[in-house]
Amino acid sequence: MKQAEARQTRSYIFFGILTTIVNFISYIFFTKIIHFDYKIAASFAWLIAVIFAFITNKLFVFDSRETRGALLVKELFSFLFFRGLSYFVDLLSIIILVAWLHVFDAFAKIISSGIVAILNYFASKYVIFRLKNKTEE
Repeated sequence: MKQAEARQTRSYIFFGILTTIVNFISYIFFTKIIHFDYKIAASFAWLIAVIFAFITNKLFVFDSRETRGALLVKELFSFLFFRGLSYFVDLLSIIILVAWLHVFDAFAKIISSGIVAILNYFASKYVIFRLKNKTEE
């Protein structure tokens, strides 16, 4: 693995962990402090985490400094599309774990976050921010 790829992977893991923490803390805040239903809380936590993830992935992980034009639009819409898919995976996982398997909701959130993190890694690495490399070629 090249040094740049190794740095990128470490950064992705670091910011992925931070994104998961942002998601989890937001979820706990919305369920335990504001007392939202767990499905609504998961939705708000997802939105906050997506905003955090786009900014950190774009700027710090994949070093994409483009702020105008077609590339930015492609990155943003691609990111939102794949995060939209991961939102449904997250929500569906929590519903299955809580409603069907009777898993404690905070533990279900941890499990679903792990599944989502793996899916998001592959989407970001090989599709979303790969657009930069293809555009530059």
